Amino acid sequence: MIILFILTTVVLTGMILFQYHLNKKRTKQLQELHKKLRGIISESSSDEVLLLFTDDQQLIELTMGLNELLEKHKTALANYTSTKSSMKKMISNISHDLKTPLTVTLGYVEMVQMDAELDPAERNVLLAKIHNKSVEVITLIDKFFDLAKLESGDKEIPITNIKLNDICQKSLLEYYDIFSKKGIEVHFEIPEQPIYVMGNEEALKRVLNNLISNAITHGGDGMAVGLEIRQTPDDIYIDVWDKGKGIKEPFQDMVFERMYTLEDSRNKSYQGSGLGLTITKRLVEKLGGTIQITSQPWKKTVFSFSVKRSEVQHHFNQSF
Repeated sequence: MIILFILTTVVLTGMILFQYHLNKKRTKQLQELHKKLRGIISESSSDEVLLLFTDDQQLIELTMGLNELLEKHKTALANYTSTKSSMKKMISNISHDLKTPLTVTLGYVEMVQMDAELDPAERNVLLAKIHNKSVEVITLIDKFFDLAKLESGDKEIPITNIKLNDICQKSLLEYYDIFSKKGIEVHFEIPEQPIYVMGNEEALKRVLNNLISNAITHGGDGMAVGLEIRQTPDDIYIDVWDKGKGIKEPFQDMVFERMYTLEDSRNKSYQGSGLGLTITKRLVEKLGGTIQITSQPWKKTVFSFSVKRSEVQHHFNQSF
């Protein structure tokens, strides 16, 4: 019995000492981990990760989890820095774009006020110019707030089953007079079979109007504009194209970005973005689709966006 008691005491003492040593080692490793973590956080631009040499599975999992958090923190910080810079630049550009028409408007107003003997016909011309510039300012402000709502998530876009054929046809018809006046040849490939998609009629109309208007304004000199609906088993694609001056490849990925559109659209070589294309991209993304551009100057510039096929389309096809 005495021997058994001694053996038990020795085993228990050994276990206690082992546990003590293990806890001491773990405490030291945790302190080391904490020190490294604080060092990485204090250097906001650091790309370091936590490294801990241990066979303790729990500490290994903790280190991996902390490294995931550090990666997310680094991404969030980069996004914040980029957004902050973009917002400062946007405010500067918006101020410029507002100041220009407002300055012109003020000049016209002063001309009307200062010349009491101004010919009525000339007065009417100046008043018309004042009106046009005022509309230009209001339109720009509306686009800016629309974009802000889309990016902040404040603008709700309900998704329902809608018939795409009619929306595309009506969008083209709205520009019939402009096509005729400018002598632009119109091409369209819209299937007779009804095509149903998951979308929002108002949002789709705005996307199509923005793209068609963009094609006329900045590609109409190619004297041809087109709209085509393409289908895959899962998605529907709408292409809006023109044969104008297009956009060179290095700049194609930039046309949807608000900072490029606001600043560089003043360069006549690449004009044609405007806030309209930025809003168009955000709307397409809200509808669960994607949009891209391919362009060969004076051959074909295509803005292509996708929308999700509706289940109604599936049932419609089965009924035939």
